Amino acid sequence: MEVKKMSSSGSSARKQPTAISRMKQDYMRLKRDPLPYITAEPLPNNILEWHYVVKGPEDTPYFGGYYHGTLLFPREFPFKPPSIYMLTPNGRFKTNTRLCLSISDFHPDTWNPTWCVGTILTGLLSFMLETTATLGSIETTTYEKQQLAKKSLAFNLKNPQFVELFPEICDEINKRLQNEKEQKMKTLNMLANGGSNSCSNSIIPNGTNAKINNNNTLANGCAVANGAVGALGNLNDANVGPVQDLNAVKNLTNSYLNWQSNLIIIICFAIFALVVNYVLKNINQE
Repeated sequence: MEVKKMSSSGSSARKQPTAISRMKQDYMRLKRDPLPYITAEPLPNNILEWHYVVKGPEDTPYFGGYYHGTLLFPREFPFKPPSIYMLTPNGRFKTNTRLCLSISDFHPDTWNPTWCVGTILTGLLSFMLETTATLGSIETTTYEKQQLAKKSLAFNLKNPQFVELFPEICDEINKRLQNEKEQKMKTLNMLANGGSNSCSNSIIPNGTNAKINNNNTLANGCAVANGAVGALGNLNDANVGPVQDLNAVKNLTNSYLNWQSNLIIIICFAIFALVVNYVLKNINQE
């Protein structure tokens, strides 16, 4: 009897892997062979809840975006499929909504127990890049997807679980945001130092004479940065400058147009004279 009991207990140990043991295998597989554009981590206190991040591939409207979502696995996994959610606004799927995919719990009849976490996320990314409609999908323009990709960086940093599970991705996002901020500051400094001034650009091409008042405004009331006053100041006293150059170009253009108009008139008169001469000759011959 004891032998039979030991045999039965041994056979139970050799059963199909449980959800937890299978999750551990999938986790080790992902760490050993990372997937392109995809990162996934289970919750430390619940291995059946996985969080993933999909990076937008190049040459797609999602490029530059980070898309955070969850996979909720049943205890019967791998014999039953997980629920799939997207948490980051993306323009392809509704957020916080179960997605209807062939690899999700919407279609247990098409589920294959050999599929792992990597297979599920690869299929999700593939479907994300398509335009096929399904339950939980939405339609947006390419521009809207691109704008959401830019906004996804700051959006994800507001999620405590995202920050806790994906510190390396958070570092990437913070560096990108910092670079963008520095680039904007450089542009503002250039404007402030007179490297480029939108007000002057809007005035000078029209050929009007720009005058700077004591309150650092142009004659039409457009404000000028303090650093730009030195670049634009004393235009009233300058004999040669951008305005004068543009006025000269304008005058030259007007002269050319006048000359061209006169030439056309002369040609018309010449043609008219030839026609009259031809008619008079025919009359004389008759």
